[in-house]
Amino acid sequence: MTDLWAQLFSFQDFGELVALVRNSIIAGAVLGLVGGLIGPFVLTRNMPFAVHGISELSFAGASAALLFGANVVAGSVVGSVVAALLIGLLGSRARERNSIIAVLMPFGLGIGILCLALYQGRSANRFGLLTGQIVAVDNPQLGWLMTISAVVIVTLLVIWRPLTFASVDPDVAAAAGVPVRTLSIVFMLVLGLAVAVSVQIVGALLVLSLLVTPAAAALRLTVNPRLVPLLSIAFAVTSVVGGILLALGGGLPISPYVTTISFAIWLVCRLIGRRRDARTLRPRRPARVALAAKQEA
Repeated sequence: MTDLWAQLFSFQDFGELVALVRNSIIAGAVLGLVGGLIGPFVLTRNMPFAVHGISELSFAGASAALLFGANVVAGSVVGSVVAALLIGLLGSRARERNSIIAVLMPFGLGIGILCLALYQGRSANRFGLLTGQIVAVDNPQLGWLMTISAVVIVTLLVIWRPLTFASVDPDVAAAAGVPVRTLSIVFMLVLGLAVAVSVQIVGALLVLSLLVTPAAAALRLTVNPRLVPLLSIAFAVTSVVGGILLALGGGLPISPYVTTISFAIWLVCRLIGRRRDARTLRPRRPARVALAAKQEA
């Protein structure tokens, strides 16, 4: 048991190791910002399943790029954009969207596994696409991640107000002249880019822990439209950067640490939210009893 604990959390020469993953820490903080901003929209628009579907085709694109010696980030972006366009254009309704995602997911996963099986390079590269890795972010890749993340953030800020309106009540937004269909496609493209860059750090299988769980935790604490994205960003950055720092000790994949921190935050927020709801309901019960007694009298 002691040996297992030392393997999971060993902080010998921690300072030197942190210096080696400086790019990954920067990338993780930026991806936390991206995930925290886009996560509330994913939940409001009921699209967590779409995130997973896009990640599978992103994984296929990255695997194909790895096999053919191309840029892995570029391959991941191509796969994500293709999936996002297919879901956005063909899945106008929730039922249609879920069917399309259910078709795309096994196809993307199958293509990705085929490419990885044919790949003759380092096994760590293959494993990292699925579960994430902390030492693979070099300067060119960091530049790609920063550029794509900047595009996602700027686009979200530009369309923030109409997208919020269209996400909460699309029918009323359409009646008010908001271009709901166009916003939906733009959002899908932005979501595809966000998934593509997230896959590089947390892996294709666990990208939901970055793009969904922090926002879900924030919504357990408040529904204030200004506080939710701020809390979501804080939770996402804490999960990714904290996961990277903890993963340094054992030299293990980053994803178990990120997902555990993210889940722990969500669990605490859920308990806090339940306690708050219980306190809110308590004062009302005596008043209801008194009102019922008065009516009977």
